[in-house]
Amino acid sequence: MADQKSKILVIGATGAIGKFIVKAGVREGHPTFALVRESTLSDPIKGKLIEDFRNSGVVLLYGDLNDHESLVKAAKQVDVVISTVGISQIADQVKLIAAIKEAGNIKRFLPSEFGSDLEYGLNDAVGPAKATFEEKIQIRRLIEAQGIPYTYVASYCFAGFHVSSLAQIQPGLPSPPRDKVFVWGDGTSKVIFCVEEDIGTYTIKAVDDPRTLNKTLCLRPPNNIYSMNELVALWEKKIGKTLEKTYVTEEEILKNIQEDSIPMNKFIWALVLLIYVKGYQANYKIDPSSGVEASQVYPDVKYTTVEEYLDQFVL
Repeated sequence: MADQKSKILVIGATGAIGKFIVKAGVREGHPTFALVRESTLSDPIKGKLIEDFRNSGVVLLYGDLNDHESLVKAAKQVDVVISTVGISQIADQVKLIAAIKEAGNIKRFLPSEFGSDLEYGLNDAVGPAKATFEEKIQIRRLIEAQGIPYTYVASYCFAGFHVSSLAQIQPGLPSPPRDKVFVWGDGTSKVIFCVEEDIGTYTIKAVDDPRTLNKTLCLRPPNNIYSMNELVALWEKKIGKTLEKTYVTEEEILKNIQEDSIPMNKFIWALVLLIYVKGYQANYKIDPSSGVEASQVYPDVKYTTVEEYLDQFVL
């Protein structure tokens, strides 16, 4: 049964990216498991999502990162573990690593990354973004030290947060602004966007692929690399209207990082600086010894382009 698809366990299955990975696992024919807290079942939104999972054939396992026995028990039932926990739980993945090590049967672990490629961005990162990058890198080093086979996924910017809002500081706006827009820096830095469904598809494609073993899978769809000026211009063309633009300098963003009293806002400002002003996402080449580009290794995946993604908001 060499062609048998791995059994996959998703941690954080009801989260922003976890749900897309679960759905992709089912769609790609993998026996798919989701670790959920029993308390989540009573949540009106997540409970409905869990019910959808169950109806699609997902096996539900109960537990959480603070219950070691539940993690070991879950790991022993699968071949691949994918973590999609949020930034507040990045450091807690040491508990998951310990459980994977004890279980002893996991063929691949994908820790919670699903953002920028950490190894390239750390030097330019500041404040909360730097702290989160450092936490993720510590998890990487621990995985490697424990000898656990891995794939890291660099998905860069989620379209559902960044494109749908035209990269405003309120990620996930219901639709892009039609009157005024803030442009970070001079708006010329290139940024990489990927639609969440495609992140799920590429991630699942990688789990049994020897080309992605112990490497970083970089999701850099060639038609989804835009500067902010280009992104705004594309939207203006689609709606037939010119937006009023306010350019925000690096100095102003640094001031916001220092003075904003809301921790999540500080984090978002730090990401804005790193991604949209310093523009590090697209300014390096992937080292073939440590990384692969998803659209090159999976040319059969028809990803959604930024232009196609924006069409849903035009009417």
